[in-house]
This record gives sequence, C-alpha cells and structure tokens, in this order.
Amino acid sequence: MSQTVAVVILNWNGLDLLKEFLPEVVKYSKEATVYVADNASTDTSISFVEAHFPEVKIVQNKVNGGYAKGYNDALAGLSEDIFILLNSDVKVTPNWILPIEGVFEKDKSVAAVQPKILDYKKPTHFEYAGAAGGFIDKFGYPFCRGRIFDSLEKDNGQYDDEIEIFWASGACLAIKRDKYYEVGKLDEDYFAHQEEIDICWRLHNYGYKVIYTPNSVVYHVGGATLNRMNPKKTFFNFRNSLFNLIKNVPSNKILSVLFLRMVLDGIAAFKFLFELKLNHFTAVFQAHISFYSQLNKFLKKRKKLPKKDNYYSKISVVCRNYGLGQKKFSDF
Repeated sequence: MSQTVAVVILNWNGLDLLKEFLPEVVKYSKEATVYVADNASTDTSISFVEAHFPEVKIVQNKVNGGYAKGYNDALAGLSEDIFILLNSDVKVTPNWILPIEGVFEKDKSVAAVQPKILDYKKPTHFEYAGAAGGFIDKFGYPFCRGRIFDSLEKDNGQYDDEIEIFWASGACLAIKRDKYYEVGKLDEDYFAHQEEIDICWRLHNYGYKVIYTPNSVVYHVGGATLNRMNPKKTFFNFRNSLFNLIKNVPSNKILSVLFLRMVLDGIAAFKFLFELKLNHFTAVFQAHISFYSQLNKFLKKRKKLPKKDNYYSKISVVCRNYGLGQKKFSDF
C-alpha cells in the first residue's frame, strides 16, 4: 500500500514568495496534499492562497513560534504517512516527490530524505542550506557535500550517488510521521536554525537512516526569511549548534568536545571583530550566554535521549578549511 504524503509550507508574511513558488508546488505535487501552515501572518498571504489555490489546505497557527514550533503546531493535526517540510522559497521540479517516496519504500529503516538542493539564483551551483546532503564535524560544525562554510561547488554530477548522510536540510526535509513523533518532534527551544540537524541526530541515535537522493531536485533561494549575513542568524547558528552537542554527544566525549568548541567559537568571534563585523562578534557571545542560561534545561533533555558513538565525522572542518585550505567535500 502506497504511503500518503503531506507537503507543508511554513509561511510568515510571505505573500511574494507564495505568489512565485506555490503555483509549481501545486502543479508538481499531485501525489501529495499541499498545506500552507501560517505563523500568524499580518499580510494578505492566506487570503491570496484561499482565492487562487482552493485545493491547498490552510493550517492557521496562533503565534509565530519560528520554524520548530510552527511546524510542530501545524503537523499535530495531519495524518499523512510522510511529511515534507518545504520552505516557501523553494522551486520544485516535475516528479520531485516520486524519488523521495521510492527511497522510503526501498528501505524501511529510512526515516528522513533530502533531495539535491541547487541555488535558485545560480542554478549551476549547490545551495548553502543542504546542497547534496549534510554532515557534522567532530566539534559540531555542519558542512555539506557541495558546500563547506561559504564555499559552494558547481554541480557537475559529482554527488549524483544516493547515500546515507548525517542530516537533511530543513529547506526540504521529508520525514516519516511516526519517526517524527517517536524521537520527539522538532525542539522548540531552537526557534530557528539547526533544529533539523538535531532531529536527524536523534533519528541516528534511535537507529534510523537519513538519505540523500539526487533523483529529486529543488532550487532554494536561501535567506528569504533571514539572510545568512544577518547577526540573528549568526546567533542562532552558534547557540543551536551548542544545543546539538549538549543533547547528543556521548558522555565520554562531551567535555573535551565542548571545551575545544568553545575555543574555536572564541577564535571565530575575534575573526568577526578583526573584520569589523561587530554585530556578529557580539552575536557569538550572546549565543554563548543564551546557551549557559539554558544549560540545565538541556542537560535534562540529554538524559532522556539514547546516544551512539558513531555520530559524526572524525575531522575538524574548521582546521581542514582554514588551516589546510580545503574548500571542497572531496578534499576531505
């Protein structure tokens, strides 16, 4: 029996994005039910959807709880077997859902799937948020096949193999409904950024697989809600990456990993200072203060989660990139 699919687009004052990208989502998602989950928008985006796309179902959230709470609230009332969490600034392509369904059907231990994510503004290249599948280094810094920090590779078919990855991008994250709830949903304390890494980490710790498939392709604008040069994004990425570590790293490594990560974050902060990016310098320290203030809460979460030792790459992407000048995944 085929599995049912829900494509869920989280919206917050995204009228222009919905006008541009929703028509093709509806056109190319006939296998699924399309939902727009609205995070208490104050623009006319929902009336636009109701007027022009009556086949799209609206889920109205009461507050703007960010990515994590927004999706948790929206998905609570859905019954489909597979949720595809799709950013509102993603252009989908014909038959983009079928390969994702195929991965789930082929291997029942697969809990999440990510398609190939290319740059909408530069379609020949991979996009920052996910590229050809995400990984994490020994100190919790995320990187991708096709993207190391801000270095983006051209798509020459070099990552056209279907493989197991560590994390799937929240820009287009397909996840089984039962696994989503088994591992505890998205963590709402993150608000936004890297919560997809956390939930994928938990999926691994529960013994499930996360897969990248090149047979499904989408194009992501990126930064439509929060540009990656915005200090708020710096704050969320640094803080939430620390949340990932305290929740998920095995006990025999947590102290050494956290200590060295603090040192590297300090170096990153002063790099921002020397580059005269004072707001980003401040954001790193604010991220650490926020992390310390919530440490007890996250230690309690940590106690409830299973942990496995084979959770990440043994390399330091910071040392490889900045110390050895390695800019591509293939260099690793």
